[in-house]
Amino acid sequence: MDEVLKIVNDIKSGNIKPIYFLMGEEPYYIDKLSDYIEDKILSDEEKGFNQTVLYGRDVTIEDIISTAKRYPMMAERQVVIVKEAQDLIRTIDKLESYADNPMPTTVLVLCYKYKTLDKRKKVTKLLAKNGVVYESKKLYDNQVGEWIKRVLSGKKYSIEPKANAMLVEFLGTDLSKINNELEKLQIILPVGSTITAKDIEENIGFSKDFNVFELRKALGERNQLKAYTIADNFAQNPKDYPIVVTTGLVFGFFIQLLKYHGLKDKNPKNVAAVLSVNPFFLKEYDLALKNYPMKKVSQIVGALRDIDVKSKGVGANAMSQSDLLREMLYKIFN
Repeated sequence: MDEVLKIVNDIKSGNIKPIYFLMGEEPYYIDKLSDYIEDKILSDEEKGFNQTVLYGRDVTIEDIISTAKRYPMMAERQVVIVKEAQDLIRTIDKLESYADNPMPTTVLVLCYKYKTLDKRKKVTKLLAKNGVVYESKKLYDNQVGEWIKRVLSGKKYSIEPKANAMLVEFLGTDLSKINNELEKLQIILPVGSTITAKDIEENIGFSKDFNVFELRKALGERNQLKAYTIADNFAQNPKDYPIVVTTGLVFGFFIQLLKYHGLKDKNPKNVAAVLSVNPFFLKEYDLALKNYPMKKVSQIVGALRDIDVKSKGVGANAMSQSDLLREMLYKIFN
């Protein structure tokens, strides 16, 4: 994020480069930077003649270079944005000649999503020498919570730890998807609000009582009644709670417990980092550690592998989702 801020601040101060090559697995910041350049570099009056948006699937490298070499009309510079530039992966080396001698009156932006250029390649070195090469990396699970807090803080909102963890639990590391949900909440809630678990349940559609998040908690507590109640709800709503997803997440939970048992350094900070979990949940993991000795966790992991295979239709004799969930809980609790 610091690199993104530097690029934005450089543009604000007039230090505008002729090429911005935006690449990487995380599309969120690629879109943000591209949108910022598209919105801010030219005035509304200049955009009509001097701003061009191209799509990688529709153009060739030669088309891009030809467009980039045009002179601006009644403006200091033109902006050429190439979206989905990863579709040009096979011919991207043809950019070398332009990257070596870019037009000083053109700002060429290439959005190369989900992929990266080899930094040893000549084209990459030339792009970096005469422009900006930015790599947008995926965040790890344990980094997303801090990202959410930082984004909300910048917009004068805060969020409860449980609400934060719910977002990460259900939306994963997809920053664009998370940001969309946060923007929905910002429309509903006044500036200065603290986002709660209830806000997420009511406005994003997660049930606070029946979700994998609560099932995991019930398993850790060895709360059989609660676990079976949640499982019954899952069985009645198979489209919302696919068995493959449920078994996968439960399996992941017990793999984390296995790692926790094996840790020599059980300092909370180290545990959170190794398990890639929000520190807010460490109490749940501490309780689960006491309730499930290492030998039992190993047995459960083996049983869950079997359940996972059955959930995919192998050797299950057409078992229903309800039966599979009940078998899973039986193997865990007994």
